Amino acid sequence: MAQGKRGLFGTRLGVILASAGSAVGLGNIWRFPSEVGRHGGAAFILVYLCFVFLLAMPVMIAEFVIGRTSKANTVDAYRVLAPGKPWMITGCFGVLGGVLVLSFYSVVAGWTLRYTSDTLLLRMTSGQDFASVFSAFSSNPWKPLVYQLVFLLMTHLIVVRGVEAGIERFSKLMMPLLLVIIVVLVGCSLSMQGAKEGLSFLLKPDFSKVTPSVVLSAIGQAFFSLSVGMGCLITYASYFGRETRLVSSAFSVCVIDSVVAILSGFIIFPAVFSVAGVEPDAGPGLVYITLPYVFGNVFQGMPVVGYVFSGLFYVLLLLAALTSTISMHEIVTAFLSEKLRISRRGAAWIVTAVCFLLGAACSLSFGLWSGVKVMGMGFFDLFDFLVAKFIMPLGGIAIAVFVGWYMNRKLVLSQLTNEGSLRVRCLSLLLFLIRWVAPVGVAVVFLNELLS
Repeated sequence: MAQGKRGLFGTRLGVILASAGSAVGLGNIWRFPSEVGRHGGAAFILVYLCFVFLLAMPVMIAEFVIGRTSKANTVDAYRVLAPGKPWMITGCFGVLGGVLVLSFYSVVAGWTLRYTSDTLLLRMTSGQDFASVFSAFSSNPWKPLVYQLVFLLMTHLIVVRGVEAGIERFSKLMMPLLLVIIVVLVGCSLSMQGAKEGLSFLLKPDFSKVTPSVVLSAIGQAFFSLSVGMGCLITYASYFGRETRLVSSAFSVCVIDSVVAILSGFIIFPAVFSVAGVEPDAGPGLVYITLPYVFGNVFQGMPVVGYVFSGLFYVLLLLAALTSTISMHEIVTAFLSEKLRISRRGAAWIVTAVCFLLGAACSLSFGLWSGVKVMGMGFFDLFDFLVAKFIMPLGGIAIAVFVGWYMNRKLVLSQLTNEGSLRVRCLSLLLFLIRWVAPVGVAVVFLNELLS
């Protein structure tokens, strides 16, 4: 595909909403509240926000610079900017990361689709043993595969339509809808009997719980929440027009992502504190075991309200999952389409098929293939481990070093200021963050995770 035929986002709003959609995912709505619950409420949030803007945002801006300068997929971007150098390896790992994430993430998204349909069709009742229900479903040899495939096809149908008609159009639809649902759920949650205790836990900082390990957790959550390090934002930025403001767009994305994460706490903690015996640090089981139990007990006397609330919550999760998987699919689709010189439709079908097969292996690792281990892990945990512990942090370090130290400084400044037409505040500080703070911060997290 010639560069001149590459798609472009049509509007600045489309740029922000598509990039924010890539960042906003299931991790904002269940992982972030779980981290807050484990690490002392508002104290963790304050530390997290510091690292969002001091660490993750500079890496995001660096990805934007690489993408818009090169106007190429995440692999060819390095070939264009550093011909004959081994930097393309970074882009190759980004494509691999996109395949692995889409494979195991689509399994979880399939679970979410199942819970969404069950809730909307009134199949979930408060008397169920939700731990047993989830265990039976996730270990089933074929039912999760059906939901995974349906979800992948939903993602496929958006990506195959292209940049403006597919990704941008659906981001403009899904992101506002996602935000509206969050506001409605926050309003409902604040009316619960546990709202006061939940808000107190969420907003009252307990700095005695801020330990070095908590700081590292906050750095990791900030970095991974924004989907930086794999190249999906390099791919998206290759569709940015010359008028797109890279720094302000990155700032807007970070604000939206953080607001969604914090508002998710406003939804979850009042509900959790409304039911005796439920802990706020329920962890990964929060969404599929703890919250259905909570919703059933909170709205026991108002079943209609309970169905509406839980239905909206799972629709919210589904939308968040979809906005993220679109960007993961696009990383690989753009690479295959441009590298193999095939149509977007053909490339998208290859990605969907491969990720379904790999995702099937991840799904079966909860049941039929639970005894199959690689490095002591099932396929689901292995894919998650490789991406979270290696590909994303090493990719983040490489991206920051590439822009901060390898790229021509005048070229970087030209991109950040739109060829001198914009005045960027604290430009020297931003360059310092890209060159020093971001790579060092990510390296600390990587080494800590590696050693532990």
